[in-house]
Amino acid sequence: MTTSAVPLVQARHVGTAIPGPRSKALHAQRADQVSSGFGVTLPVFIDRAEGGILQDVDGNRFIDFASGIAVTSVGATHPMVQARVAEQLGKFTHTCYMVTEYDSFTKVAAWLNKHVPGNFDKRTALFSTGAEAVENAIKIARAATGRNKVLVFEDAYHGRSLLTMAMTAKENPYKMNFGPFPGEVLRAATSTSLQSKTTDPGEATAEALMQVERLITAQGSDGFAAMVIEPIQGEGGFIVPAPGFLAALREIATRNGIVFVVDEIQSGMGRTGKLFASEYEGIAGDITLTAKALAGGLPLSAVTGRTELMNAVHAGGLGGTYAGNPLACAAALGVFDAFEDGILLENARTIEVTTREMLEPLLKEVDAVGDIRGRGAMLALEFVDPTTKMPRPDLAAAINAHCHQQGVLTLVCGTNGNVIRLLPPLVIAHGLLLDGLAVLRDAIVAESRILPSTGVTIL
Repeated sequence: MTTSAVPLVQARHVGTAIPGPRSKALHAQRADQVSSGFGVTLPVFIDRAEGGILQDVDGNRFIDFASGIAVTSVGATHPMVQARVAEQLGKFTHTCYMVTEYDSFTKVAAWLNKHVPGNFDKRTALFSTGAEAVENAIKIARAATGRNKVLVFEDAYHGRSLLTMAMTAKENPYKMNFGPFPGEVLRAATSTSLQSKTTDPGEATAEALMQVERLITAQGSDGFAAMVIEPIQGEGGFIVPAPGFLAALREIATRNGIVFVVDEIQSGMGRTGKLFASEYEGIAGDITLTAKALAGGLPLSAVTGRTELMNAVHAGGLGGTYAGNPLACAAALGVFDAFEDGILLENARTIEVTTREMLEPLLKEVDAVGDIRGRGAMLALEFVDPTTKMPRPDLAAAINAHCHQQGVLTLVCGTNGNVIRLLPPLVIAHGLLLDGLAVLRDAIVAESRILPSTGVTIL
C-alpha cells in the first residue's frame, strides 16, 4: 500500500536549485509561523517518501541517507506498517492505555520481552519519545535501588528534556542557554575518548575502566542508581566501543548493584545488522531502551527490563497520556512483521559491506578522512586535520552541503561536528546506495581540495 497509485521512482533527480522555488516559499511561511528554535538540515519540503527516495514539492528526488535520523529503517511507506495502521485507524485512534486497555500495547511488550537481549524474565513499559524512555528508566532504577546518582559517559546523547540534557555531553545546540540542569548526573570517560592520549588501545580501555572505578568509589557505590550507555554512541559520532569495554562496564555495574541501562534508541531495531547493537558485545542491559525505528515513523518508545526492576514502581508511577498510542503500537507490530524473514537484517549487513568497499580507500587517498566506522547501516566518516588531528567541522559541513546540492541527504554529527553519518533505510535499492555513495565520495575529494588542511596531500 502506498500513498499514490504510481510508485515513486527510485532514482536521484535534481531539477531545480536546492532548495527549489516551492520549498523556498513554504520555508518563508514556516519562518512566519514556527519558532526559530527549530533548526533544519536541508530546507526542502517533502511531498512523498518511498524506498530510499525523498521527493520534494519541486519534484527533486533525494537519496535518503538519514531515515529521519534512524527512524524509517523499514522505509517511510512499508506496506506491513501501513496495513496495520490503516486497520487500527478504522477502529479508534486513542483511549489512553491508563484509562482503558487495548491488546496491541501488550503484543508490542511481549515482542520486546522476547527479543531484547537478556536471558531473564522481563517486563516492558511503552512511552512516546526516546527522552521519555531514558527518564523513565532513571525513575525505575531509582525506585528499585533507593539510590539517586546516574553515571553517563563522554560523547553521550540521551535526549532534549531537562534530565536527559544533563545526561547528554554536547553543549551546542542541545544544552546551551537551558541550564541549570538536574544534579546527581556524573560523567566518565570512555576508552575511545582517551584513545588520542596513547597509541595502545588496550591501555586506553584499561585507563577508562580505572577512571570509572575511581569515580564510583569516590562518589560512593551505594549512591548510584544507574549506569547509562549507548552500545554505539550516536550523536557523539557513531563511536563503536573498544572490544571488551561494555562487558567490563556490565561487570562493574553488577558488582556495585548499579542498574545497567543500554540506550539502543538509535542503534536498535536492526540498524546495525542485528536487532540490537548490544548483541555484538555479548551483553544485556538490566534495562534496554528502544525508540526511533520501533514504530516505523510513529512516536513510540519502550523501556524493557528485568521484571523485579520494572515492577518496583508503584501503580500509577509510570505512564503518559499518549504512552503506547494504539496507532503507534499497530505500526510497531508492522515493523516486527517486516523483520520476521531476516531480510532487513541481511540488508543492513550488505549496506555495510558496500559502503566500506566504496569509502574505505579514502583513508589512503584523502588525508583529512581520519576514520570510517560503525556497524551495519549505521556508519560514519570523521574528518580531521592530518597533522594536528584536530576536528574539521568546516570540511564536514562543506561535504554535507555538497551532497545536498547533488540530491543526497546526509547528516552531520559528532561532539565536534566533524562527522558525517550514514543512516540509509534498510530497504534502499543497491543501485541507489551505490549512486549515493559515489556522490559522497566525489564530494569528499572535491571539498578536501577546496578546503585543505596544512600539510594535506590529495592523491
